[in-house]
Amino acid sequence: MFSTRTRRITVALAAAAVLPLAVSACSSDDDSKDDSAASPSSSAMATTAAPTTQAPTSSAAAMDAPFGPGCASVPKNGAGSFDGMAKDPVATAASHNPALSTLVAAVQKAGLVDTLNNAQNITVFAPTNDAFAKIPKAQLDKVLADKATLTKILTYHVVGQPVKAPDGLAKGTYTTLEKGTLTTAGSGESYKVNDTANVVCGNVSTANATVQIIDTVLMPK
Repeated sequence: MFSTRTRRITVALAAAAVLPLAVSACSSDDDSKDDSAASPSSSAMATTAAPTTQAPTSSAAAMDAPFGPGCASVPKNGAGSFDGMAKDPVATAASHNPALSTLVAAVQKAGLVDTLNNAQNITVFAPTNDAFAKIPKAQLDKVLADKATLTKILTYHVVGQPVKAPDGLAKGTYTTLEKGTLTTAGSGESYKVNDTANVVCGNVSTANATVQIIDTVLMPK
């Protein structure tokens, strides 16, 4: 009788000992499932939170180079080429470009060669010979003979800061050396100044300036 009772107690104790282990095992399995279920969610959140970096486009970098139909007339080699002009200050550089000979003569008559060559980080909106040819000869000769008027017109074409496409020419209002203002607008490779002059060869670099070659002479108010 005593022996049977002892066996029952022993079995009961053994069952009691096994029960916590089984509960623990079930709990561990559930936790493992919960962790694995949570894992994709955490991964998704990490992916969402990670910063997105977009590679810069090359369009702006490409626009650092000269552009426009008028660039075809620029000499390929020598002092008047793009590489050659980049080595000289702006008035000197322009004197090597055959398409700007009228402008250069006007700058010399106005006594502005040193002013332009010694300035830093300026932009010159440079009318071509064809631009000056749009002005009736009698009127042009009169302007060229009047130093004060000529100086006023020429300094209106100069801005005291770098202005380059695309951002600088896309939409801007700038104070000129003459103390007036001019506006720019456009996109791609098509830009206008004061809604009248087209940039025919843009983003030309000289040692001290950016040159935007235009097809119309700008007139200050």
